[in-house]
Amino acid sequence: MTTSAAPAVVNRGLITLTMMLASGMYALDWTIAAVALPHMQGTFSTTQDQISWVLTSYIVMSAIMLPTTGWLSRRLGRKRLFLLSVGGFTLFSLACGSANSLGAEVIFRIGQGLSGAYLLPLSQSIMLDTYPKEEHSKAMVIWGVGVMLGPIIGPTVGGYLTEASTWRWVFYINIPAGLIALSAGWVCLPKQPADTGVRWFDWFGFAALGVAIGALQMMLDRGQRLDWFQSLEIIVEATLVGLGLYVFLVHSLTTARPLVSLRMFQDRNFALGSIVIFLYGLLTLAPIVLMPPFLQDLRDYPITMVGLLLAPRGLGLMASMIVLGRIGPRIDPRLPVGLGFAMLALSSWMMTGWNLEVGTWDITWTGTLQGLGAGAIYVPMATLTFSTLDPAYRTEAASVWNLIRSIGSSMGISISLVILVRMSTISRADLIGHVTPFNEVLGFYGLAGRLNALNMPQVGRLDAEIMRQAMMVGYLDVFFVAAVGSALAVPLVLLLRLPRAEIQAT
Repeated sequence: MTTSAAPAVVNRGLITLTMMLASGMYALDWTIAAVALPHMQGTFSTTQDQISWVLTSYIVMSAIMLPTTGWLSRRLGRKRLFLLSVGGFTLFSLACGSANSLGAEVIFRIGQGLSGAYLLPLSQSIMLDTYPKEEHSKAMVIWGVGVMLGPIIGPTVGGYLTEASTWRWVFYINIPAGLIALSAGWVCLPKQPADTGVRWFDWFGFAALGVAIGALQMMLDRGQRLDWFQSLEIIVEATLVGLGLYVFLVHSLTTARPLVSLRMFQDRNFALGSIVIFLYGLLTLAPIVLMPPFLQDLRDYPITMVGLLLAPRGLGLMASMIVLGRIGPRIDPRLPVGLGFAMLALSSWMMTGWNLEVGTWDITWTGTLQGLGAGAIYVPMATLTFSTLDPAYRTEAASVWNLIRSIGSSMGISISLVILVRMSTISRADLIGHVTPFNEVLGFYGLAGRLNALNMPQVGRLDAEIMRQAMMVGYLDVFFVAAVGSALAVPLVLLLRLPRAEIQAT
C-alpha cells in the first residue's frame, strides 16, 4: 500500500507545478508586452495604432481558439494537446523576440495566441481530475496563483526587463519556463488515448463563433480610437458580432454534434458562475492596465517605482489564496466570493477620493485590498462553478468559462478607457472655460495678466496642468463605476447552490 501510494503523491505534486508554470506563462503574456510597446514602436518605426496589433492579435486568436479545446482534447488526447500547446507557445515566443518587422511580430503573436489558448482550460481540467473532489478547492487555489499573478506582475516584470535589457526579453523569458513545463509534462502527465471515434468537427459553428469573437475583440480594441459608432468599421464589426452569435446559437441548438454543447448551461451553477466570472473579468483587469499610466503620467513615478507600487496587489492576492487554501473547504464558498466583491467595491470607492497628490500609502493599501478581493473571488468561483457539472463536460466547460472571463476582461478595459477619455475631454472643456483674464483665482496667483497669445510658455504649462486635472477626473469616474459594479455583483452570489455533500455537511 505504501509503495503504490508514494508515486501518486509525487506525480500529483509534479503535475501541480507543471500546470501552475504553464498557465502562469500564458497569463503573464496578456500584460507583460504592454509596457514594451513604446520601445517596439521605435524599433519597427510604426504608429501607436499599428503597434497595438501586437496585443490585439494575441488576444483575438486566443479567444477564437479557446472553444476548440474540448474537441481537440478528445481527438488528440489531453496530454498530447498540452505538450503541443506548450511547445508551440515556447517556439513562437522565441520567434516573437527575434522578429525584425511589425508584420512578422504580429504573425508570431497570432501563433503564440493560437498555441497558448489551450493552456488555461487544459491545466484547469487536469488539476480538477488530479485531485479528489473534496480537495478541489485546494487545487483551484494552487492553480489560481499562476493564473492570477501573471497579469498582475506582467507590467512590473515587463518594465524591468525592458529597462535592464531590451523589449525582446519580454518574450525570451517564456523559453526556459516553456522548456521546463514541456519536459515535466512529458514525464508526469498520464497518457490519455485519443478518441478515434471523434472525427467530426463543427466547422460551421466554429466559423460563426470565430467571426463573432474576432469582431467583438476588434470592436473593443479599436472603438475608442475610431469614435465608436461614428465609424463604419465599428458598425460593421458590431453587426458581425450580433449575426455571428445568432447563427452560432441557432446552429448549436439544432445540430447533433455542436462545437460547444450548450447543455452544460442547464447546470445552474455553471450558468451563474459564467455570469459572475464575466463580471469578475469586467472589474479586475482594467485597474491593472490603467494604474501604470496613472502612476507614470499623472504622478511622475519611474517604471521601477511603479512596479513596487503595484506589487502589493499581487501580495494581497497570494495572501487571500493561501488563507482560502487552508479554510476554504470548511466554509461556505459563497461567503468569500461575496466578501471579495465587497472588498473590490470598497477599494474602488476609496480611490474616488484620490487627487494628484495621492500618497504611496493610499496606493499601496487600496492595491492590497483589491488583490485580497480578487483572490477571494476567483478560487471559490472556480470550485462552485464546476461543483455540480457532469465531469464529462469538464474540459469543454473550462474552455468556455475562460473564454467568458477573457471577454469580460476585454470589455472592462474598453469601457474603462471610454469613461476615462470621454470624461477627461468633458472636464478639460469645462476647466478651459474658466481660464479667462477675469477669473479671480488666476488673478490671485498673478496669472491673469500674463495669459495672452504672446506668452506661449505660460499658456503651455497651464494647458498641461489642465490636462492633468481633467485626466484625474476621468480616473475618478472609472473608479466610481468600478465601485458601483462591484457592489451590484454581490447579490448574484446568493443565487449559487452548494453541492449536495457540502449542504449535508453544514
